[in-house]
Amino acid sequence: MTKISRRAALGAAVTAAATTRLTDTASAQTAAPKTPFAVPQTTIPIVGSSEVFPVRRVYCIGRNYAAHAREMGSDPTREPPFFFQKPTDAIQNVKVGEVADHPYPSLTKNYHYEVELVVALKAGGKDIPIEKALDLVYGYAVGLDMTRRDLQRAMGDQKKPWEIGKSFDRSAPIGPLHKVEQVGHVGKGKISLAVNGAVKQDATLAHMIWSVAEQISKLSEANELFPGDIIYSGTPENVGPVVKGDVLLCKIEGLPDMSIRIT
Repeated sequence: MTKISRRAALGAAVTAAATTRLTDTASAQTAAPKTPFAVPQTTIPIVGSSEVFPVRRVYCIGRNYAAHAREMGSDPTREPPFFFQKPTDAIQNVKVGEVADHPYPSLTKNYHYEVELVVALKAGGKDIPIEKALDLVYGYAVGLDMTRRDLQRAMGDQKKPWEIGKSFDRSAPIGPLHKVEQVGHVGKGKISLAVNGAVKQDATLAHMIWSVAEQISKLSEANELFPGDIIYSGTPENVGPVVKGDVLLCKIEGLPDMSIRIT
């Protein structure tokens, strides 16, 4: 084969490869569904990592401390665990060391704090045994389940769903996630909340009626769990109202403090 014919053959091969790539790209673009607008992914920063944790669902367990269950009018000795959800855009990320502005929401005149341990899952499943439940945990964070208590109670009195009291914008402030490899399994340390320096909630995670492992197992009986799910694990007693200007300081032993200012 002459130099000219070899050059021509090589050029033809390059052209054919390029054409194939363009065709494949065009086909992929044609096949991929398009949306009329972009919906941002809710994420939580991960301490010590450039990665962020993608949030799929936000689960919350209700009345998981006996004293809090009693103050809410329930009997913790007979009540099985129950769960509700918040939308992912309820998440408000709060940086370590900052006091984040948190807007007082509309429609309420009785806005309550509830400090909680948040559990983030790296794996999922259905009907997960208690002894294997902690294997699903990616990390932990300090969180707040902010509640429009007057709206929640009004809906409850009318036997209507009370999402309006729990599932609204920025109702779930949260600190950054700490991996299990960094902090271990947070399960028995102190948990507290102070308003303007005065301690209001003060308990230990050991006071939870249902442990983290039990919560994961029980929740998986009702819903298949997936990576990206997070669980707000309940709050101790002495929940109460806040007003504009109040500063909340949340503490869980083994994790950095988290603080917000009501604006």
